[in-house]
Formats: sequence, structure tokens, C-alpha cells
Amino acid sequence: MRTLIALCVFCILQSAYADELHIAEAKPVSEFWLNGGFISHHFQTDKGLNNQNWGLGGEYRYSTTSSVTVGQFYNSDRQTSHYAGWYWQPLAIDSFRFGAVMGGFDGYPRMRNGGWFLAAIPVISYDYQRVGINLAIVPTIRDRLYGAVSLQLKVRLY
Repeated sequence: MRTLIALCVFCILQSAYADELHIAEAKPVSEFWLNGGFISHHFQTDKGLNNQNWGLGGEYRYSTTSSVTVGQFYNSDRQTSHYAGWYWQPLAIDSFRFGAVMGGFDGYPRMRNGGWFLAAIPVISYDYQRVGINLAIVPTIRDRLYGAVSLQLKVRLY
């Protein structure tokens, strides 16, 4: 169902911004971003989940469409999680980039007993000079992983 919603949002964006939405050309860049975790709004508001997912992470953008990321944060289940992944954002409107982050995550007790698992998460990024945001839509996976909209603030170090 969430895939269908994401597809509908993409179609609406494409029709509303047909002249601006384009496949971004992958040009080399070299930027390092630092973040302090996430602020989340969970879809299941009755579960008492942690919405302040503070931590420390880094993102190295090596092209206008791709970057790699690593870090850790205090997750929704109040456990420490680690992540390592790759952002691929081939669509752009001005300074907004659309795509997904794909990678490995751990620390969720109901997901593989807290062990590592792979995920692909839709993400929209916006960067302005030395500050930026990543807005991710984390899907719900049965009773193992609670879905949320997560906002990650970041600062560019170079």
C-alpha cells in the first residue's frame, strides 16, 4: 500500500512539476555532512515509541546523485542502532533530490533479534549551502519495525 502511495506522490510531482523535475546528471562532488540523528513522527502513535532518535552520523556525497552514510542513533524501541548505506537520488527539482537510501540497520529487538537487516527507504533531501535535511519515510514491517516520517538535520563540514 505504501508503495502505491509513493508511486501516486511521484506521479503528482511529475505532473505538477513536469518542467522542473528531471533526471539529475551525476557530476562529481566532494562534501562531508555531519548529523545528530533523527526526529521522527511514528504512524502508530499509541505504542509509546521514542520520537527523538538522537545519535551521530556522517554522509559523504561523492556525486550529485549519490552518497554513502554511516552512523548510530537511539531508535524507536529505545535501543542503540547502527546503519551503513548508500543514497541514490536520481530525480531533482532545484535543490531538492528524490530517491532512496539502501543499506543495513541493526538494534531493533523484533527485527532479526536486533541483528542486521537490509532496507530501502524513500528519501527526499534538500541542501542549502552548509545546512540540509533528509526526510525519510520508514515503512512499517508488521510488528517488527514501526513506520515513521523521519527528519534528519545535517551540517556540511566541507
